[in-house]
Amino acid sequence: MGVVVSLDDKKNNTGSVQPLIDLTKADMGRVNELILSKAGSDVEMIPEVANHLISSGGKRLRPMITLAAARMFGYRGDGHVKLATSVEFMHTATLLHDDVVDESDLRRGKSTARMIWGNQASVLVGDFLLGQAFKMMVDVGSLEALDVLATSASVIAEGEVMQLAAAKNLETTEDEYLAVIKAKTAALFSAAAEVGPIIASASRTDRQALRSYGLNLGLAFQLVDDALDYGGNAKDLGKNTGDDFREGKITLPVVLTYRRGTSEERLFWRDALENGANDDKGLEKAKGLMTRYGALGDTIQRARHFGGIARDALAPLDKSPQKDALLEVIDFCISRVN
Repeated sequence: MGVVVSLDDKKNNTGSVQPLIDLTKADMGRVNELILSKAGSDVEMIPEVANHLISSGGKRLRPMITLAAARMFGYRGDGHVKLATSVEFMHTATLLHDDVVDESDLRRGKSTARMIWGNQASVLVGDFLLGQAFKMMVDVGSLEALDVLATSASVIAEGEVMQLAAAKNLETTEDEYLAVIKAKTAALFSAAAEVGPIIASASRTDRQALRSYGLNLGLAFQLVDDALDYGGNAKDLGKNTGDDFREGKITLPVVLTYRRGTSEERLFWRDALENGANDDKGLEKAKGLMTRYGALGDTIQRARHFGGIARDALAPLDKSPQKDALLEVIDFCISRVN
């Protein structure tokens, strides 16, 4: 049984990340050099594990947002490069930790670090990257930027624990799930966007605008990922489709379908996610139920809602190439399901 995400009000403007890539190309070159430098270590396994994930083909959206947000407000130093690298290291560390917690075998079509080097190495190299990230934050010399990124690191960890506590819990509510992804995913997007205006000495209003933009973009991004896991393809998702189902993850499409279903259908979800009856046949049934109850389309509608808030957050800011590029990113993130 196939599944089609219902997008009746699909827009012609699908957005693109290319303007952001073009605007930040020179600075990202410096970020990439710094990544290679700071991921180095005399302990041979550390650069091996770090480079395995760093070179795996992600778009590095978060550090590009940091670079663009700083340039938007006229920043001319080099602190944004160190902060962008810190953001990428924080993201990489969370992926290493995530794959251990989720017992994931593949990421972006490649074996996860834990499958090659083991869980212990993955966790410890993630810790190494976090340490390097904080050293670079200190080098920048902005206590406010350090505070924002350090706070986001704590919030992300809280989100991981919240997700662990909610694992396989089908009584999870939509509000509870949104709280998890706000901490686990959106917090780093928010921090990545906010530190740009901070080091550019922008006004508190401008700083709040970028914080709101990043937070709501992160929520939209994660909700689209949730829908793609059941209604997309591996290329768009960066991992195998159906992984959330196989790992017993509670995501918004599951929450909505479970609550809208019959008692018999709820028994299916319990058997699949709580008892591990999550083979390919089970996945196809899950997709069919999501189609029946409109859960994927509603998940995308919620993503569009948060995307709209992100767009509104930037509306009062002066027009600039960076602002236009960041607005395009919103459409790009949501258009992945089109």
